[in-house]
Amino acid sequence: MSPKFMMLILLAMILALQFQELKSCVEEERVGLLQFKEFVESEGYDADHLFPSWSGDPLSDCCSWERVTCNSSTGRVIQLSLNNTRKYRRCSYDSNWYVNLALFQPFVHLTTLDLSFNAIGGWIENQGGFGSYLRLKKLETLDLSQNNLNKSSLKQLSALTSLQSLNLSGNNMGGVIFDNWEGEFQRPRETIPVQELSVFESLEYLDLSSNALQGSSSTAQNSRNLSKLKELKYLYLSWNAMNKDSMKFLGSLPSLVYLDLSLNHLEGPLSSVELENLKNLKVLNCTGITSMELCQSKLMGFSSLEILDLSYNNLEGSIPPNIGNLSSLKAFSVARNLLAASLPSGLCQLKRLQELDLSQNYFEGILPPCLFNLTFIGLLDVSDNNFSGTLSASLIHSLTSSWYLDFSYNHFEGSFSLSSFKTHSKLEVLQFASNNGKLQIDTENPPGWFPSFQLKVLALSNCSLNNHTNSIPNFLRHQFHLQIVDLSHNKFRASFPGWLLVNNADLEILKLRNNFLFGEFQLPPFAMTNAVMVDVSGNQIPGLPENIGKILPHMEYLDLSGNAFEQDLLPSIGDMKNLQVLDLSYNNFSGEIPKELTVGCNDLRVLMLSGNKLHGQIFPMLYNLTQLRVLQLRNNHFSGNLSNVKAKGRVLGNLALLDIGYNFMTGNIGSWIGNVTYLDILVMRNNYLEGQFQCEGISRSVYYLDLSHNLLSAPLPSCPRLQHLYLQGNKYSGSISEAFLNTSQLLVLNLRDNNLSGSIPGIIGLLTSLKVLLLSQNLLSGLIPEELCELKQISMMDLSLNSFSGSIPPCFQGIRFGKIEPRYLDLDISHEKKDYVLHSTAEQSVTNVEVDFLTKHRSNTYKGGILNFMSGLDLSCNKLSGRIPYEVGNLAWIHALNLSYNQLTGPIPKSFSNLTQIESLDLSHNMLSGEIPSLLINLYFLEVFSVAYNNLSGRIPDMKAQFGTFDRSSYEGNQFLCGQPLNQNCSVVSPHPLIKFVDQSKEKWYGIDPVLFSVTFSTTYIIFFLTSIIILYLNPYWRRRWFNFFENRIYYPAYDFISSIVHKACAKLCW
Repeated sequence: MSPKFMMLILLAMILALQFQELKSCVEEERVGLLQFKEFVESEGYDADHLFPSWSGDPLSDCCSWERVTCNSSTGRVIQLSLNNTRKYRRCSYDSNWYVNLALFQPFVHLTTLDLSFNAIGGWIENQGGFGSYLRLKKLETLDLSQNNLNKSSLKQLSALTSLQSLNLSGNNMGGVIFDNWEGEFQRPRETIPVQELSVFESLEYLDLSSNALQGSSSTAQNSRNLSKLKELKYLYLSWNAMNKDSMKFLGSLPSLVYLDLSLNHLEGPLSSVELENLKNLKVLNCTGITSMELCQSKLMGFSSLEILDLSYNNLEGSIPPNIGNLSSLKAFSVARNLLAASLPSGLCQLKRLQELDLSQNYFEGILPPCLFNLTFIGLLDVSDNNFSGTLSASLIHSLTSSWYLDFSYNHFEGSFSLSSFKTHSKLEVLQFASNNGKLQIDTENPPGWFPSFQLKVLALSNCSLNNHTNSIPNFLRHQFHLQIVDLSHNKFRASFPGWLLVNNADLEILKLRNNFLFGEFQLPPFAMTNAVMVDVSGNQIPGLPENIGKILPHMEYLDLSGNAFEQDLLPSIGDMKNLQVLDLSYNNFSGEIPKELTVGCNDLRVLMLSGNKLHGQIFPMLYNLTQLRVLQLRNNHFSGNLSNVKAKGRVLGNLALLDIGYNFMTGNIGSWIGNVTYLDILVMRNNYLEGQFQCEGISRSVYYLDLSHNLLSAPLPSCPRLQHLYLQGNKYSGSISEAFLNTSQLLVLNLRDNNLSGSIPGIIGLLTSLKVLLLSQNLLSGLIPEELCELKQISMMDLSLNSFSGSIPPCFQGIRFGKIEPRYLDLDISHEKKDYVLHSTAEQSVTNVEVDFLTKHRSNTYKGGILNFMSGLDLSCNKLSGRIPYEVGNLAWIHALNLSYNQLTGPIPKSFSNLTQIESLDLSHNMLSGEIPSLLINLYFLEVFSVAYNNLSGRIPDMKAQFGTFDRSSYEGNQFLCGQPLNQNCSVVSPHPLIKFVDQSKEKWYGIDPVLFSVTFSTTYIIFFLTSIIILYLNPYWRRRWFNFFENRIYYPAYDFISSIVHKACAKLCW
């Protein structure tokens, strides 16, 4: 017999023996599994869907079934993954599942049992009763997490003495009862079940997190019971309600190696009573325990500690100088605390340190040069602090072991070359985002350097990258594993780097906002399935590829605003099925909103298309976007009748912000707006809306309403819940009713440019929160009510262009002219990838408070934070008389004061020298007399000053400081003023002139050449008429606006029309 044949026989015998050893599952266990499936089905759940391969066929091997693992030699079941076998409803107590323990009797060789996520509320005693577990002598791992088990449920598990790992996280061991629909719960009623757990003497791993437990009382009995857990090494107690006093039981667990106390309420430092016996502790997680100070004595004595996490607390002070005593420390985090001062040199003694996270504190000073001794450091995060100075080259060169480096948002200065990292072959995350613009990073010096690293995350925003060439870093052409890139705010002047997307197919987040990129938005020829966020806003990119939706199919956030796109909106955007935020505002997009977008992107939350040339109907197309929260379409050519809009349930019902201002919308604002349940901000200004508007029809949550510049008519709506109300430029007439002012929360009230008449009701004094009051260009009359002085928070008040008479109330000095705070609508969509969190600015849709106010002889729009610094009072163009109250000079914080075009008499109060913050002061066109106070030259911020056309006399203040910038127009019309810049010699003017007070109501104080006036007027009229005809002929949109305007005027009574025109003309003349 040949040796080859003998070898084949031997091989066949070995294979036969192996096949003989392979056992199929034991029949008793197969039946037991089928009984469990039947038990699940008896509870009303689709067991065939949960266990599709669990068949009653006798030839079916249960060892091949899903969720079952058998021993390959014996064929006995050793692992069962029976998690999530029914719909899990965490807080619905009527859905608790009670499991029959007898079902597990056959599995005597079971070592691992997973029953997590099953809403198990307890056990059923059946036949063998709770003793059924006595047969599970080999069970080592039991996972009962995310159920509804309470403390008493552990008693039935006492026979499982072989357990080494027990996971009870996410249960109800604390006995918390959820007592209302908001999920609020009573204080925990239970402590850690020490007695029940003490029977598991072999336990090494115990997870009690998320149970709302109180801890354990430090009785002698509890200490004896806990001391039985002498093998316990890993203890998880996070997300409970334990306080410092309830943690004294820790001293009875000396074998602990890992301790997680995160997200509890352990106020104050942990004392020696809790920690002194934990000499073997290697990992301590104290994240979010709201501790107010670092334990500087006992904690620093743990020489075996390898990982210490104190992040997300309110730790104050500084890092203890003796931090170096933790000589075994490998990872140390104090992120997101209130720590300050400079870093102690003791950090440099942690020679084994591999991860150091100091982010989001108030550390200051320079980074200690001795940090270069930490040669094993892999993660170094010092972001969001107050570190200053330059980055040490020796420190950078020493970090060759680092894979994660973050120096962002500090006060570093000077220049820095990125080539310093060229030998850091392990580097994967590099972040240098600057918040002061003083750090300059050069990526091209020396030329041609080649990186040895392959980055996954790169953030270099606002770093003045290559400010000499404004070029995109060339080293990026050698990067092929990038997942997150942020190069925003760097003034790049280059074509869009399409090669960056081609080279990095796994790119997830790309931010290139606020540069000067041009050229086509080039995309790779393949689909980028990992890309979820692209922000290239604020550039000069002219065109989009038509297949953008095919290339970026999983996009969640797309911001292309502020570019130069000139094309129709692309239907392929509808292929982005996961899109949540789309911002295409402030481009030149035209056409209609494509149907594909509204049908395909049905998960869209934010849609911003403002500042384009889009037209057509709006709302019928948007009915499919049931998740939409923010809709901004202002400044387009959209049209349609709002009376026909439908909103019900999820159709527009989730909108929180709706802005359709500056369009061509017509009709009445129908009752549909009341069905937008969650609406906070409503802006419909500058349209052609007409009829009446009643606030009773809008959501109770609306706090910002802007209907300015429409055709709305009386009565004024009563809106008691609003904070910001803008009704400027409508056709409201009649008096201001007390019901209209019945809104105590009002911050801004703008009723400018209407036909309101009568006096201001005294009830206005009850608007104590009011910060901005704008009533100019109406027909209001009577005295200025002293109740306005009750508005202590007023920042701006404009009563100009009315017919108020009487004197200026002296009590105005009590108004603070304080700050106004804009309110924001938060829509936070953040992306967290590999310990890297990137927050986009456009994920918050913000509506800033806007206020138009006349100052410095021009109307300025104050928006957002600038309102914190602006204040003013405008009483111009009225019929006010009498002296200017001395008390007005006490408004030392006011920035603009306009009292022009009234009939005020008497001298300019010397107290005006106290207006130290004044920038614009206009007292012209009155009948003021006397001298200009010389102390006014101390008003160093004064930019505009006019006392023209009064009866002032004497010497003009010296042309010093700000007064050196005012020309003769500030003083003209005062016959007896002398000095520069009037070129009137004061020695010629009589020191005691007889001043003639001019009665402006009877005499003309101006002269007009009638011939010159006629010629000028005729020429101007002809030019204006021809220009208007040409514009209407060339532009169909303005032509339509003119026809609508003319048609509306036909149906209004001639008296109202003429009255309105005359009033507007008088207002313009007065200005």
